[in-house]
Amino acid sequence: MYAIIADGGRQYKVQEGQELEIDYRDATKRGDQLTFDQVLAVANEGGIRLGEPTVGGASVTAEVLGVKQGQKIYVQKLRRRKTTRRRTGHRQLYTTVRIGQIVAP
Repeated sequence: MYAIIADGGRQYKVQEGQELEIDYRDATKRGDQLTFDQVLAVANEGGIRLGEPTVGGASVTAEVLGVKQGQKIYVQKLRRRKTTRRRTGHRQLYTTVRIGQIVAP
């Protein structure tokens, strides 16, 4: 069984027990439960059910495992023939979750 959910402007294909990195959520601690209500499709042994745009009554619950930083990304700006150079870095925060249960009507 799998589901396709929408969160933070992205779509994820999830299965029970899968670990997933989503955008950072403030005020979530390890062990908290998250519920994703925007379920776009649900597939099980009976077939696939597509939403228009979401599947009514379907939800996905997940447990928060912690916060993680992504890889460092360097942004460089320079002007040619001048000595103007700037280099900055950025590390995005992610929340790691484990998919617990997929509820489909």
